[in-house]
Amino acid sequence: MLKARASDNSHLKSLLFLVLTGLVGVHILGTVGYQILTHSQHAWFDSFYMTFITVSTIGFGEVFDMSNNPPARMLTIVLGVLGAGTLSMMFSIVTVLFLESDLNGTLKRKRMNKAIAKLRGHFILCGLGRVGGNVAHELQTTQREYVAIDEKTEPLHEYQEKNHALLSLHGDASDDDILIQAGIFNAAGIFAVTGDDSMNLMITITAKQIRPDIRVVARAHEVRNIEKLKKAGADSIVSPDFTGGMRIASAMIRPHVVTFLEEMLRAEGDFRVEEINIPNTFTTRPIATITERNDHYILIAVRHADGSSTFNPAPTHRLEAGQILIVMAGASGRAQLMRELSA
Repeated sequence: MLKARASDNSHLKSLLFLVLTGLVGVHILGTVGYQILTHSQHAWFDSFYMTFITVSTIGFGEVFDMSNNPPARMLTIVLGVLGAGTLSMMFSIVTVLFLESDLNGTLKRKRMNKAIAKLRGHFILCGLGRVGGNVAHELQTTQREYVAIDEKTEPLHEYQEKNHALLSLHGDASDDDILIQAGIFNAAGIFAVTGDDSMNLMITITAKQIRPDIRVVARAHEVRNIEKLKKAGADSIVSPDFTGGMRIASAMIRPHVVTFLEEMLRAEGDFRVEEINIPNTFTTRPIATITERNDHYILIAVRHADGSSTFNPAPTHRLEAGQILIVMAGASGRAQLMRELSA
């Protein structure tokens, strides 16, 4: 249900009102016309009935004799043409409105629900406001699948205009049924980034109750709510106001460091600093057998199970299952490296 579609429906409803007004006008014209052309020899209801059966093309015979009244017969022809046109247009508009607002919407929801049910390892984005919109853009840029949830329809409509393939749900993200419908059991993580800290808290609690092992990244508008979100089970809490303040100060105090970090996080194109988990099925072997220098990704470090890291690892460094690779890669490079690790 795009915003543009809602606008089209509004235009159709206005057109339908005009057509109905025209249909009423045709009946008034016919009723008054018959009264004038027959010199009021018949009842008003008979003139109206004559107009009605003419406009509706029912096909009954003439209510009163017009064999010697050519003007009245000419009026009948005019009413037939105008009536058939307005009725045809009215039924066409009603049919389009039905298909657009009911049938098409139902089919679209069913298709979307089926697409969501097929997702594996996707993300659930709760809140599609200013922060959520930026999160969605990053997920889309790095080609990660996600489902957006918002209580308001406007953000969903606005973002869907830019991304027609958006999978979204309209509802309360702290509701168990909505999160289950969004595929929480198959999701890789949840973003609780609405503009309300209490809502983000409820989303975190609900998500952890349904699936305790899922990773939750929450937004905290007020710094004092960070501890509450931690106690609720959020794995990571970000305060845009606090982070923004630190970023502004750093841009003044250490501008070159900030510029370097930004280049590392957001290089040209879709390159990003990424982390890739080595699967449990991986057989221990040297890096040289897995990666080689290329334009698709750059290996920065290996994160070990004990929390330590090896930066710029040598080709002889042995990779093991459970380790995490820190790389700088685009979407294609990340996919290539994941395929090599799974081989």
